[in-house]
Amino acid sequence: MSDKTYRAGIIGLGFIGGADQVSGDALGQQVANMDGTHFSAYANHSRVALVAGCSRDEGRRQRFEERAGANTYPDWRVMLEEERLDIVSVATYAPQHAEITIACAERGIPAILCEKPIATRMADAERMLAACRDADSLLVINHQRRFKDSFRRLRRFIADGGLGELTSIYTQWPNGRLGNVGTHMIDALQMITSREAVAVCGHLDLAGKPDCRGPEFADPGGWGMIRFEGGLSGFVNASDYGFAEALISVIGTEGRVEVDRTAVNLTLRDGRKQTWPQADPEGTGMDRAVADIVDHLDGSAAFPYKADEAARTLETIIGFHASHARGGAWTKLPLEGRDREISVNSG
Repeated sequence: MSDKTYRAGIIGLGFIGGADQVSGDALGQQVANMDGTHFSAYANHSRVALVAGCSRDEGRRQRFEERAGANTYPDWRVMLEEERLDIVSVATYAPQHAEITIACAERGIPAILCEKPIATRMADAERMLAACRDADSLLVINHQRRFKDSFRRLRRFIADGGLGELTSIYTQWPNGRLGNVGTHMIDALQMITSREAVAVCGHLDLAGKPDCRGPEFADPGGWGMIRFEGGLSGFVNASDYGFAEALISVIGTEGRVEVDRTAVNLTLRDGRKQTWPQADPEGTGMDRAVADIVDHLDGSAAFPYKADEAARTLETIIGFHASHARGGAWTKLPLEGRDREISVNSG
């Protein structure tokens, strides 16, 4: 086993990046309720040293310095120039993901942990993937459910035929925002079923709910269907002013599973029931992501999640926008023509 310590830096020292509760207060969210942050995930790993952070906000830099004892920079370009880094987190808003990720790859950063969604447009996502492939940099998109033991266990259970032949899948969440929140849920559907989306039909919720990240962002919720490989039908219910708890439900010929915030609940057709807690004794989803990154850098294990799948998730979300523009008509994936130019302006 390697004993090398890997040097990490974070670009974007707000709520999810720097575990900054002052930033969380502005969003009406609590750091303590998150499934990890970039700051805590690095701090929790014994072989990662958090040595640098970047934010344009002086207050965030000061608070980060006090907690991390690390160097800070107002310009990410200077941070990449001055620091020798093995892992860089891109924890900015989505419109900046492509530029920063590509710059990290071009500087030869071995591993880049980028916030979700991967980007706002397909062209940007594809440029990120190409730059990281060319540089042999690992690109990881922070869809935390990909790293949670309960979701990995469920994917294996379904793959082994535990639910029989899948017949339908459903997801709901209470606060719209297909790009920012829906990216987690739709990515999870593709993960646990091991099937890619091949078509979308849907409508956006144009109630006009203000985005908590500011008026420059517009990321509506919506409703509709996703057709997956093999003819599997998926249903999405995510209104902007909804009250339904976040839920994923998978139905098969031999049983069903419902995944809420606390547990995975299995009910089999023969009457047997199982409950798997969401809490993971090995840490948060982000803790597991950083552990997998370290294993990859050590060369001891292949990284289990390809960033290409995050691009497919973005394409599915953009598909909702394209379908809405056609009055809810089915829209095939991969997207073609002008549909590829649609930007989902999520924070």
